[in-house]
Amino acid sequence: MTSPFISLRQPAKEGIRLFCFAHAGGGASVFRRWPGMLPAFIEPVAVRLPGRESRFTEQPYDRMAPLVAHLTDSLSPWLDRPYACFGFSMGARVALALAQTLRDRGLPAPSLLFVGGSPGPGLPIEVPGWKDSDEGLVAQLRRLGGIPPEPLTMRELLSVMLPTVRADLTVLATWTHQASTITTPIHAFAGVDDDYAPPARMMAWEQETEGWFRLTRVPGGHFFLQSQEEMVLGAVAADLARCRAGDARG
Repeated sequence: MTSPFISLRQPAKEGIRLFCFAHAGGGASVFRRWPGMLPAFIEPVAVRLPGRESRFTEQPYDRMAPLVAHLTDSLSPWLDRPYACFGFSMGARVALALAQTLRDRGLPAPSLLFVGGSPGPGLPIEVPGWKDSDEGLVAQLRRLGGIPPEPLTMRELLSVMLPTVRADLTVLATWTHQASTITTPIHAFAGVDDDYAPPARMMAWEQETEGWFRLTRVPGGHFFLQSQEEMVLGAVAADLARCRAGDARG
């Protein structure tokens, strides 16, 4: 099976890896600009799940447990240096579930967990669109605004894209949150105009960690990352620089 991890640039000596988990339906291309926007000591590694981009012929996962097992089983060669995780929307919950599984298996934990666009996992959420018709799912995607309008009118493209998006949303809708804290500090990012994961609901991520917690409010709605990459990556780089220097205070 194809590795779910792809390094977006050569690692710097004594650097830190940043595993990047995209939103539902997203793949490695979401992070294509990051190598040019992050300092050289950070090696961005995109998480490339089945059912999209170069893995579009593979069946996407529709449950969290096998998805995380696949990631965990493939991670060993990548644990030879310190690392952090960045998860956006669906990716935030996948990153947390992975951190919990790594802890349970006695494997090295991430130094930091960055999350955005996903309410705290302990909160009840509605996952819009996962049981809807294709037309209803497309309407939800339009409302969230994460996909340009043109692809949503192309039937052939939708026939490829929608099953993967639906499977990803099913992962979220069927996942049972494990109320078991990790020691990894968490830095959460919240779009101030995001009606799905506003700052008040992003604050609930504090309950997931025994380490420090920080919430950064970001201009924009649910997909604030598209317009605020520079702001978000500046904060990520600053945290990782302090982590690299041995400053655990956050």
